[in-house]
Amino acid sequence: MRKSLIPFISLFLIIALLTISCSDEKTGQEALLNPENKEWQKEAPEKFNVQFSTTKGDFVLEIHKSWAPTGVNRFYNLVRLGFFDDSRFYRVREGYIVQFGIPGNPSIAQVWEKDDIVDDPVMESNLKGYIAYAMTGPDTRTTQLFINYKDNVHLDEQGFAPLGQVVEGMDVVEQLYSGYDENAGGGMRGGKQGKIFSEGNAHLDKDFPKLDKLIKAEIVE
Repeated sequence: MRKSLIPFISLFLIIALLTISCSDEKTGQEALLNPENKEWQKEAPEKFNVQFSTTKGDFVLEIHKSWAPTGVNRFYNLVRLGFFDDSRFYRVREGYIVQFGIPGNPSIAQVWEKDDIVDDPVMESNLKGYIAYAMTGPDTRTTQLFINYKDNVHLDEQGFAPLGQVVEGMDVVEQLYSGYDENAGGGMRGGKQGKIFSEGNAHLDKDFPKLDKLIKAEIVE
């Protein structure tokens, strides 16, 4: 190959990669604003890992589709499309649970606030480090999830179906700021999430600046 052609080929490849990246970003944004988008229909693998990057460090979840198929399919696509990126761990109860899953962008949060999925049967127990969806009753799971800080087996009989567990970095999860307790995000049943849905990160960063950030969640090998 003539050396004079190499810079032109390299430039072409860079432009092509940037075009693909912009296209993927546009597709992701369109999907985040529309729960009916076909991107949400993609099936999750039988098992996969998700790495969470936070202001306290990284931790990794191992997710099992056989534990909660409906919940795992949604979680897989939420992660894949960047739903959790740049959000906050808004409900942290020391010795109990840490909760996340309301987007920092209120335009996206309001679209998903009531987009429920049906329940999965409880196949595993809510042990320390296990993750499950938050809910207010039967068939009310949306996008909010929690990680157990201890064995909360009493949640099993209430229908909270775990879909995976922390396999790396539980010490990071336990360091997430808990000083606000229920005041920052409350529970779904506590009725203290209205301003998160209407104002997003702007509200949390102003009124609860010590909350830890969920910088990015991504599927990893």
